[in-house]
Amino acid sequence: MNRSDPLDTRFGIETPEGVVLELRPAGLVPRFAAFCIDLAIRAGLYLTLALMMGSLGQMGIAVMLITLFLVEWFYPVAFEVLNDGATPGKSAMKLAVVDDDGLPVGMAASMIRNLLRAVDFLPLLYGAGLVSILVTKDFKRLGDLAAGTRVVYTDPPARRTPPPEVEPEAPDPMPPLEVQQAVIELAGRAPELTSGRLRELATLANKAMALPDAKDTERRLFAHAAWFLGRRGDAAAGGRT
Repeated sequence: MNRSDPLDTRFGIETPEGVVLELRPAGLVPRFAAFCIDLAIRAGLYLTLALMMGSLGQMGIAVMLITLFLVEWFYPVAFEVLNDGATPGKSAMKLAVVDDDGLPVGMAASMIRNLLRAVDFLPLLYGAGLVSILVTKDFKRLGDLAAGTRVVYTDPPARRTPPPEVEPEAPDPMPPLEVQQAVIELAGRAPELTSGRLRELATLANKAMALPDAKDTERRLFAHAAWFLGRRGDAAAGGRT
């Protein structure tokens, strides 16, 4: 099951064992940096090979062309399949290619996404691929769309300061159970969010609970989450159940 938040690019994928995998799709900048690193590696290989084959005449040219073809088309496939979805450039940027279900990319999917780089290149300088990355929520180029893959970060998100301990507070009116569960989950994820993103999501949570706008939106989020979790504390004497 795929779940996503309108304000978050992360994907939660539930495995058959009931484990939720969080995937963070990589955007244009880190993918371009990974591409440049891989391009530099290939260019260095071509230069070295050219120096070695230069004295062999026609035979050297033939070997050079065959090698260029194999490296250009199978360099990414070999690394993606044999190195946990990551070329050297992607490894340096802590990125990897995975299937849409979060599993390691297979040979067939890797072949499809890389062969379609020719289409992504059109009409010039990866124009089609660039547009596709910018207009899809999970930053997929055309090859990823066809192969059912995505490029994700491999490092866990940096954890921020834990949410503050606040006095539990019952909302009025009491929201439905599914809204309560969403508020609890959001409060638990707060250390992984930026302050701006947390404020946006807390505002949406307030609207979902039909509560009036307030300046202390984040504090109320934690207070309501604590109440939903049953942490009544001193508030139980005069609070609602």
